Amino acid sequence: MTNDNLKMDWPIAWSAVWVGALAALAVALIFGLAGIAVGAHRVGVSLTHARELGLGALVFSVCGSFFSFVVGAWITNKLAGYRQAEPAIIHGGVVWLVTVPMLLVLAALGAGAYFGGWYSGLAGTPVWVTAHPVDPNAGAVVSANALGAAAALLIGLVGAVIGGWMACGEPMSPWHRRVEQFTSARKVTY
Repeated sequence: MTNDNLKMDWPIAWSAVWVGALAALAVALIFGLAGIAVGAHRVGVSLTHARELGLGALVFSVCGSFFSFVVGAWITNKLAGYRQAEPAIIHGGVVWLVTVPMLLVLAALGAGAYFGGWYSGLAGTPVWVTAHPVDPNAGAVVSANALGAAAALLIGLVGAVIGGWMACGEPMSPWHRRVEQFTSARKVTY
């Protein structure tokens, strides 16, 4: 058996990935702005402790980071037309990988807080903002914001995997193919 027989070709549908990444950004922005509108997120206020995060902000942050990538990966795989879980999941992961640098750039430009409380920890204070006196809780603020941003990104990755898997139409069970292969191997024809 040669290496050519073992190679699996999964080309990336880049047009679908870009559309999915933009859709993920749009849904994250909608969740973030809705959170600001109902008062769940506070713009321009840094949290010093996790207990200062209200229940509404937590719900909007978790749901926003999860469902934005579910939608982005789902749209990507519907456009790409994959019917198997593996390439669909990989495309969901690629959507996440393309969207993260976009979020970093937007956070660096000062728009991170509009995507929800957790994404504001992706960047520090923009250069053009006037400096405030040094806060004695600055280390705790940076730590809480970084932990929140990391959690939002990881929850988003889980959402991208699930969204890609949902879009392909295969049952969401890791043993689906093994059971199918086992039952087809046991069939006896007389």
